[in-house]
Amino acid sequence: MQNDSFPVFLGHRIDPARNMARFYLIAIETNLFGETCLRRTWGRIGTRGRIAEEIFADAASAEQAMAALARRKQQRGYRVAGQGL
Repeated sequence: MQNDSFPVFLGHRIDPARNMARFYLIAIETNLFGETCLRRTWGRIGTRGRIAEEIFADAASAEQAMAALARRKQQRGYRVAGQGL
């Protein structure tokens, strides 16, 4: 169950010379038990990718973790999807 009031980060890292086409999606959701969950999905563009979830005590701590992850991914070459591709 995704709550539209939570932020989402979708990054792409594309380098044709290295045959690289990756995506990284970070979303904050509320799971079926009412817990705040940070869901990370990553993989090659065009695939389902892999998923990892982490439970947080509150939305504020999940948003801080999401901001740190998004910043780290952008430092590694991921760009916000739709910007500069």
